[in-house]
Amino acid sequence: MISAPPRSTGVSVASYGSAGYARCLGGIVWREALRFIHQRARFLAALVRPLVWLFIFAAGFRSVLGVSIIPPYETYVLYEVYIAPGLIAMIQLFNGMQSSLSMVYDRETGNMRTLLMSPFPRWFLLASKLIGGVAVSLLQVYAFLAIAWFWEIEPPLIGYLTVLPALVLSGFMLGSLGLLMSSVIKQLENFAGVMNFIIFPMFFASSALYPLWRMKESSLLLYKICLYNPFTYTTELIRFALYGQMNWTAFAVVMGCTIVFFALAVLAYNPSRGVISRRPGAS
Repeated sequence: MISAPPRSTGVSVASYGSAGYARCLGGIVWREALRFIHQRARFLAALVRPLVWLFIFAAGFRSVLGVSIIPPYETYVLYEVYIAPGLIAMIQLFNGMQSSLSMVYDRETGNMRTLLMSPFPRWFLLASKLIGGVAVSLLQVYAFLAIAWFWEIEPPLIGYLTVLPALVLSGFMLGSLGLLMSSVIKQLENFAGVMNFIIFPMFFASSALYPLWRMKESSLLLYKICLYNPFTYTTELIRFALYGQMNWTAFAVVMGCTIVFFALAVLAYNPSRGVISRRPGAS
């Protein structure tokens, strides 16, 4: 493992001006775009997971799991329609974890040293990487929505536009969580364990697959876990936005979690106080 290198370059950050910040942002976002373009399997994998749930599991559960009339729906909906927002959030969750994996890989190969040597603030560098990751996730989400339209997942046309801010905010929250996780994952081999003990519980213990009222009927403990799960509010924020409505509680929770996760990630990547510099064997 490596720690952050000295950042004294003899050049004042202020001397770069807004053009320098824009050039740095563009470079990091372009690097994420190139990585995405060169990893076509990543795009397909991001779509296969939710499509399997949509085409296979939802078809099997349709006759078993009925969904009552709950906001933002104004009538009874198919189970496929109900789980679509949760599957969209799943795409963003896995994309955030994929970015986390790339950060661990860059740290192991030494590529992160080049990034951290930049005279720009570390929060700006991490935010730029988040923007690149969110941009990639938006492409994946809209590709999923285009395919889902043929399976009667047909939100109002305005919903494809009103859901965009919700996708950006949820992408930042899940991406910030991925950055935070990348600061504590020591090796690539540990990533599989994180997938099993963090990602899947977040997805299943939420309102992505079942309404919260049904959770409450079956298990009060599980219902409370879902209430304290940020992924529940990510799903609900997307669900309401997809139908041109606003869930202010979900917005507040997702915004708050985004701030907390990103602040902790910036702190973790601080060489003087963060997790990376305290690891045994760091050089």
